[in-house]
Amino acid sequence: QVQLVESGGGLVQAGGSLRLSCAASGRTFSTYAMGWFRQAPGKEREFVAAISWDGGTTKYADFVKGRFTISRDNAKKTGYLQMNSLKPEDTAVYYCSARRGVVATTSAPYNYWGQGTQVTVSS
Repeated sequence: QVQLVESGGGLVQAGGSLRLSCAASGRTFSTYAMGWFRQAPGKEREFVAAISWDGGTTKYADFVKGRFTISRDNAKKTGYLQMNSLKPEDTAVYYCSARRGVVATTSAPYNYWGQGTQVTVSS
C-alpha cells in the first residue's frame, strides 16, 4: 500500500518555475514507478512525466520536454517534478501516481494517486 501527498503548487508568472514534490508512505515505495499527470478544467487527465523505480528510465509528454524534469529520492520516499519556463497552458491540477512494474504513460496502470496540487500560470 502506498499513500501519496503532493505539494509545491501555486501561482507563478509565465516563464517562472515551480518544483512539485510527492511524498510517499509505505515501505515498498522504492519498488514503484512514479508518474505525474495533470488535469485542466474541462479537459481529461493527461500524462506529464514518469520515472522508473530506480530512476534509470524517464518518459515525458512532448509538450514538456526540455522544460520539466522528473526525479526521485527513494531514501526520502519523495518524487519531484521540476517545472521551468512555465506557460499559461500548464495551468492544471497536478497529480502524482505510483504503480508496481514498468513506467507507464497512461493513467490506467497506476494504482495509487495523490489528491493533487494546483498550478496556476499567469500571463
